[in-house]
Amino acid sequence: MISDGMADVLRSLRHGDSNVLAVACARALGVEGVAVSLLVGEDQEVEPLWRSPGLTARFEELQFTLGVGPGPDAARSGAVVMAPDLRAVRSDRWPALLPQVRELGVAGVCCFPLGLGGIRLGVLSVVTSIPSAVMPEQQCVDALSLAAALTGLLLEGDGNGQAASGTVTGAPRELHRAVVHQATGMISVQLDVSLAEAMLRLRAFAYSRDLPLGDVAGDVVARRLRFNDDRDGPYSPDGRKG
Repeated sequence: MISDGMADVLRSLRHGDSNVLAVACARALGVEGVAVSLLVGEDQEVEPLWRSPGLTARFEELQFTLGVGPGPDAARSGAVVMAPDLRAVRSDRWPALLPQVRELGVAGVCCFPLGLGGIRLGVLSVVTSIPSAVMPEQQCVDALSLAAALTGLLLEGDGNGQAASGTVTGAPRELHRAVVHQATGMISVQLDVSLAEAMLRLRAFAYSRDLPLGDVAGDVVARRLRFNDDRDGPYSPDGRKG
């Protein structure tokens, strides 16, 4: 049975502001934060939709930059991914992600897929700053109920998981993920490679410079950064290496 706190959240989910609801969801679950990401585009990229501020936002940005982690795994597999104690996760599972996540102060992440049957829409991530051997039963029941409610809202959208802008499931105004796809297309042309290869190059550059993926993509779109060939790598239009 869901808790009274989560019942209150579910009643306000349809018309609530995503920023307020993110905080309310985290409070009801008794965790550091929550995040919702969607599978978008033909390549089914996992992109953040809304999330709690602070630690959770930084964690989601890191997952998006690297393209790996418990969130992407849950979204693409359609299976729950439980990692309530990241110290117990094998180092080779998410080798690029784990060291940075621990430095952020994220102790555990449990991810619940959003979807129905063969339809996969996204993922709900529950982020904790205190490790636990298992996710508490009440917390798990509440998280599953929240995931089911979010799935229902997404399925009521336009058929592609997109509801009207400004709702809890609408397009995020603050994330501007379209710029990443535009930059990927530009890099694909610059390097004469596939879109998948271009995205890998973009992510690798952002990761190597410890920069948010969106910031690097913005520089590419604004033509402040251009990707050269494999010998020279990215460079800036004024002749300096990027």
